[in-house]
Amino acid sequence: MGRLYFLLIFVFSFGIAEVHAQELDDIFNSIEKEEELPLLPDKMLFTQRFLWGENGLLRRSELAPLSPIQRSREIELRRKMLVTHQVLGYVTLASMIAQGIIGGKLYNCDNCNSREYNQIKNAHETMAAVVNVSYFSGAALSLFAPPPLINRTEKGLSSARAHKWLASIHFSAMVATNLLADGASESQTGRNLHRIAAYTAFGSFATATLVLTF
Repeated sequence: MGRLYFLLIFVFSFGIAEVHAQELDDIFNSIEKEEELPLLPDKMLFTQRFLWGENGLLRRSELAPLSPIQRSREIELRRKMLVTHQVLGYVTLASMIAQGIIGGKLYNCDNCNSREYNQIKNAHETMAAVVNVSYFSGAALSLFAPPPLINRTEKGLSSARAHKWLASIHFSAMVATNLLADGASESQTGRNLHRIAAYTAFGSFATATLVLTF
């Protein structure tokens, strides 16, 4: 099972890398044809504008001065960050599934002895840390990646647009899940709210992952 899991991650990562490499080639081909192409897109995430904008932190500190050569390096860096973001997405999804199984055992452990309960609780807390590290690391890679050269606008619903909409849902749900974690052990209401937030995070995250995969 473990070998199959890592094989799937490798296949997905290789396919994603090929797609981004092709996109990179298309972009630089367009640069050769249009010398007046702007170095930065008109629209950027606020996190990207903060770091990579014309007056962003990295520009003002001269760590990444805005130039065609520098932008070519940033596009390559963007490709690597987004590939890693995708890989961490699959790691997070697998970790969420494991956490759901452990969490179900914990919620149904009312008749367990103290030793068994503590073992399951410790496993639940450990897996929660794994989920949080992989999830928020993947989110940071997406939010702080250098912006593309061109923002491609698509009309109607697309997989990329659905992925972004779902991202706002599962990010909020992940924050809520962590905030409600302490209350889960104090009352039945707190336990139910924590479970709802966790299920919302998992459902929206799994859907966001699948829409880009298929």
